[in-house]
Amino acid sequence: MSSSKSHATLRYTSLRASIFLACLLVTTLLGHFQIIPVVGATGLVFLVLLAGLISAPISYVVLSKQRDEMSEQVVNKVNTIRSRTGQRIAAQNAEEDAAVDAARAASTGAAAGAGAAAEASAEAGAEAGASQQS
Repeated sequence: MSSSKSHATLRYTSLRASIFLACLLVTTLLGHFQIIPVVGATGLVFLVLLAGLISAPISYVVLSKQRDEMSEQVVNKVNTIRSRTGQRIAAQNAEEDAAVDAARAASTGAAAGAGAAAEASAEAGAEAGASQQS
């Protein structure tokens, strides 16, 4: 990633803020020289809104290249996070599957061992009963 694209979001945001501040300066000067009528605090709010209204289309046209670089940077970041998350989930699923398989093997082995012990006990009991009868 080149250095111009590594800080694309910061660059776009700072340029957009600069365009807004330049428009605010122009509207304030126009208000100061009474070209735009300004009355009190309401007039100042009007100048700020007017500066925002003027700066939006200027930013849209002038900063299209920076906006494209920023969107590319955001998409790359999201894809990186998405792939890391997918890998982490796959690793957790594999670990969980291994634990489930081990638990099943242990319970199957214990059940088989208990069944063999029961059979041995039954055979021993049968032999003991047979020896007592003789």
